[in-house]
Amino acid sequence: MELLKQLCQIHAPSGNEVQLTQFLLNYIEQNKANWRVTPQVLAGEDFQDCIILVFGQPRTAIFAHIDSIGFTVRYGRQLVRIGGPDTETGYQLVGQDSQGPIACTLQVSEEDGSLQYEFEREIDRGTELVFACNFRETQDTVQSCYLDNRLGVYNALRVAETLENGAIVFSCWEEHKGGSVAYLARYLYDNYRVKQALISDITWVTDGVHPGQGVVISMRDSLIPRRSFVNKIISLAQQSHVSFQLEVEGAGGSDGKDLQQSDIPWDWCFVGAPEDNVHSPDEIVHKDDIDSMVALYQVLMREL
Repeated sequence: MELLKQLCQIHAPSGNEVQLTQFLLNYIEQNKANWRVTPQVLAGEDFQDCIILVFGQPRTAIFAHIDSIGFTVRYGRQLVRIGGPDTETGYQLVGQDSQGPIACTLQVSEEDGSLQYEFEREIDRGTELVFACNFRETQDTVQSCYLDNRLGVYNALRVAETLENGAIVFSCWEEHKGGSVAYLARYLYDNYRVKQALISDITWVTDGVHPGQGVVISMRDSLIPRRSFVNKIISLAQQSHVSFQLEVEGAGGSDGKDLQQSDIPWDWCFVGAPEDNVHSPDEIVHKDDIDSMVALYQVLMREL
């Protein structure tokens, strides 16, 4: 879990993912020679802070967003949400501005729910603050802020080790309305004719989805993927004997939204481990679900 711990500690709220982008580029450069196939690495200004890895002759792409939720400092001591973070007075927030490192406390107004920070000085406006990372591991679970979606990134890196044909996309802005997947998807379609995708992201523990019972295949959330593609994934999962669960929800979204709403005939399906304490500093995931997520992705990327 050391790699996952490192990922969770990196400052990368939506719109300022550059530190995680650089970490990933360094990690890929140091490890790609040991992978079964050495990928082509696509990054730079044409991709903003996103990365595409192309292995062999790709048929399917994994999309894993690298950004997190957080807060932006407004005026005075006001905070504005980045995405949909859980908010509770006393949460520890960290960041850095022109005056140095920041470790402050979130304050939620009992009157109107407005957000402020408590700190010894005023923080530069526009500074992003994120949850302080307290990574905890037991025999059965890992717990930390930003398992959504550093665990999806971790899964993609693990799958990269044995991937022969496929693409891995590290996208930005997903937590705050998206925006990068459209041009990344267009690039993959125009250059490689790839038009099917797995969304490597983290879903919720609910009354129908339970920790420790396997990776989740989402049949729908606020969007509805094409049923024939989802059925193919379910069939492959059944044949693989990897533990999995089926999810049916009416809310939530992912990078799949931009794929479905594009002018390219993308098929997509959300496949990810379930977590509890969503969007809080205490997100928790069962290790068995992490293992089944990696195992099922290895099967799907080989067979799709």
